[in-house]
Amino acid sequence: MTGPRLDLHVHSVVSPDSNATLEAIVDAVTTSGLQGFALTDHNSIEGHRNLARIRDRFPRHLFVPGVEVSTREGHLLVYGVDQLPPIRNPLNETVEWVESHGGVSVLAHPLRWAHGVGAAIARRARVSAIETVNGHNPELANARAELIAAHRGIATTGGSDAHEASSVGRAVTELREDVSSVDEILEALRRGHVRASGRSLSGVDRVRLGVRTGLLRAARGFRPI
Repeated sequence: MTGPRLDLHVHSVVSPDSNATLEAIVDAVTTSGLQGFALTDHNSIEGHRNLARIRDRFPRHLFVPGVEVSTREGHLLVYGVDQLPPIRNPLNETVEWVESHGGVSVLAHPLRWAHGVGAAIARRARVSAIETVNGHNPELANARAELIAAHRGIATTGGSDAHEASSVGRAVTELREDVSSVDEILEALRRGHVRASGRSLSGVDRVRLGVRTGLLRAARGFRPI
């Protein structure tokens, strides 16, 4: 791989469970030696406008407008759309919508017990790639996703799933060739010219994340994302 390294799964304060500002995320990206990131807030593209403004200030970096969509079966990462996809619709319908609007779909943490689509759907979903290194997943869940991707011969992506700026860059997507625009990143995803790398969640971090997640769920009245 000779292209840029991007964190393709990052949440900002627009997401109800994140405290990371865009400015803090960009700082973390630059200090981590990454070339960019994708903003993938939960069921919202509210941050896209500010992302465009920040892009003007950092012309050497690649900032991908995205969204993590809640489908009926689980979460789906969507890149390159300027409208919010339908929420809580069947996965296959959402993927079709994304394709019709020029975007790219990637299964988010498919083997996570909460919000993952599960193995059966991951084996057949008509997406461009599967997220196989999620920085907020335990190693086993990521390994199972990697096995499915390998069996299918489908591309893999990595993303930190950061909800705090300090987590940005834990997992990344490496592109096979150099790119200079969001459109070229989308095409690389479609063609499978990407691969996942990074690290899974450690045992200590899993405990910390579990406590944090529980408190946030209680604060929002245990409403699902």
